[in-house]
Amino acid sequence: MAPEPTGTATPKSRSRRWRGPLIAAAALGLAATGALVAMPNANAATFNMQGWATQGGGTSGGGSASPVTVTTASALISNMQASGSRVIRVSGTISISGMQKVAANKTIIGVGSGATITGGGLNVASVSNVIIRNINFRNWGDDAINVQYSTRVWIDHNSFSNGADGAVDIKRASDYVTVSWNRFFSHDKSMLLGHSDSNGGEDRGKLRVTYNNNYFDGSNQRHPRVRFGNPVHVFNNYYRNVGSYGVASTCEAGVLVEGNYFENVEDPFHRGEGSSPAGSLVARNNHFVNSGSGDQGGSVRSIPYSYQMDSASSVKASVQSGAGTGKI
Repeated sequence: MAPEPTGTATPKSRSRRWRGPLIAAAALGLAATGALVAMPNANAATFNMQGWATQGGGTSGGGSASPVTVTTASALISNMQASGSRVIRVSGTISISGMQKVAANKTIIGVGSGATITGGGLNVASVSNVIIRNINFRNWGDDAINVQYSTRVWIDHNSFSNGADGAVDIKRASDYVTVSWNRFFSHDKSMLLGHSDSNGGEDRGKLRVTYNNNYFDGSNQRHPRVRFGNPVHVFNNYYRNVGSYGVASTCEAGVLVEGNYFENVEDPFHRGEGSSPAGSLVARNNHFVNSGSGDQGGSVRSIPYSYQMDSASSVKASVQSGAGTGKI
């Protein structure tokens, strides 16, 4: 188990959106004193897998298995739920209902920019080694992607819009996950990390997730909303016209927010949310345009991996051009 954090945050929990002064020009958010965080390599961002999904043995999904292309719900579901390694290519629009299970050692990847799963979602539950890339998720009834009791998962270059509940929810002792280069738009609850204030018995020492190079394009909240995970790494994301808030750290969480670009975001990040008590949050080297300055405090455990990132001021251009479907 990872060592206990060296500091904790003490502000009151938040029952409504935090409001801070607006910064009309760019500014840098520097780290809180005493935070234990690693510095990135001075290289530009990459489409390669980064962050927590590279740890714990790494994430390869279906690996070198011969690809199979699916165009119907029955073919998609049967291949996702089959045993053994599979690379599943999604072609066209497939409508599913409910949450459909994904078995271990699977890569699910869309063909071109139009591959779409609509109506239902993917349930990555009690498995390991899953990759989901290049798919448009629309109009899901529960979550678009639910990850629980699972490890080594990479969710990359997808687009999410118009769903009922969470776009990417990660919970129940899941670990070693990276969520990268996705676009979220026309949607309320983007990403939950940890589902309950009372689930610390399962979640402490787990829920280690990297969120990098995502495009939050007018989405409303939970980018992400974090419980217990420490360290959670949020870097090089572009937040544009976010309605409620960007990042929230609660319930013993430790979140490093670095090198992000916030534009027209009144509340870029804060500690505590609703009835959940404050966690720790360290912010450094972020870029703010007509946005609040955020709320940070406490310390975060060390980031154990090296990573490549853009300077914060260049994130808008790189993420707008690189995030979402049809880019890989």
